[in-house]
Amino acid sequence: MRTLYHFPLHPASRQARIALAEKKLKIREEVIDPWNPSDEFLDMTAEGAPPVFVDVISGGTITISGVRAICEYANDGSTRLPLLSDHAFERAEARRICAWFETRFSEDVDSYILSEKVEKTVTGLGAPETAVLREGREHLQFHLTYLTWLLERRDWLAGNQFSLGDIAGAGHISCLDFLGEMKWRDWPAVKDWYQRIKSRPSMRGVLNDRVPGFRAPRHYTDLDF
Repeated sequence: MRTLYHFPLHPASRQARIALAEKKLKIREEVIDPWNPSDEFLDMTAEGAPPVFVDVISGGTITISGVRAICEYANDGSTRLPLLSDHAFERAEARRICAWFETRFSEDVDSYILSEKVEKTVTGLGAPETAVLREGREHLQFHLTYLTWLLERRDWLAGNQFSLGDIAGAGHISCLDFLGEMKWRDWPAVKDWYQRIKSRPSMRGVLNDRVPGFRAPRHYTDLDF
């Protein structure tokens, strides 16, 4: 059976899960500790980190490593339920948005907030540092301002069609929301976008995540938050 190796509070892993669910692929999910992966997992992928997708094909299996490779592979596997637009500009824009989240957003926000709240909890490195969290939250304001600017001009992040760009955003924003870091009252345009994302069947698995050592806020699973 198809298998996705992932970590629940990992934006890249969540993106892979959402993309595969959008394409309605039946998969088995196996949780990997990114900070203490098994030897079996390390033998599977040179990157040594989730997400990793093992697909079943005629004659055996193939292994796809990394969020961008998995999402593009899922989309290319079938023309049904496309995750990229037919229009060249919107395809390029979706890929630009993906890169934005994987580079700028990850460096400015995740490396502060997720590192402090998730990595330290899982690895037992101690309590989060308030000053580091404060800096990450300041960076988050900038990114949410930019997302608001986009969403005031478009139906979705990359244009008029739901795309891999929205999946990238959902992977990151949903992790922050799970950690109680999203102050939705201050960002109505982003809230409206995320509310539509949450209502998609592909988000059910992410919204049902339960992670030892963490407790999501009450609104996290509410579709009408």
